[in-house]
Amino acid sequence: MAPRSIIAPALLSAKPAIGGRRRGAFGLLGFWGWCAMGEVKHLCLVKFKEGVVVEDVLKGMTDLVAQMDMVKSFEWYTYLDEGQDVLNQEMLTQGFTHVFSLTFASADDLTSYMGHEKHAAFAATFMAALEKVVVIDFPVVIAKPPPSA
Repeated sequence: MAPRSIIAPALLSAKPAIGGRRRGAFGLLGFWGWCAMGEVKHLCLVKFKEGVVVEDVLKGMTDLVAQMDMVKSFEWYTYLDEGQDVLNQEMLTQGFTHVFSLTFASADDLTSYMGHEKHAAFAATFMAALEKVVVIDFPVVIAKPPPSA
């Protein structure tokens, strides 16, 4: 099963602008040109297959990103506690149980990560452990910065 990659679909216009050029919310610069100016998030929403040892996958992912200098940060989240949906949000989560979030300084760093041989090797193992996955890449827009330390 190949992951579906959604690249900010709501931000890209399907209607051509004057002269037949597609503009979208980013104007003539385009999505990736705009991303080159700031951080980019790579989110993977997943549901693991029955019987997968999730802790092994988490360790593999943590080990991978530790070796990849282009990954600025890595976080993961789960909706489950001992296999139970602790927030009772099955309707909202649509069966996805984990979220992996990677932050990159630029779209070029994300591209470098996606094309790296270590990522490709891990991705094959990772994908084999999944029942379903959705991948979303998008530029970071800070609406409220974190408090100063």
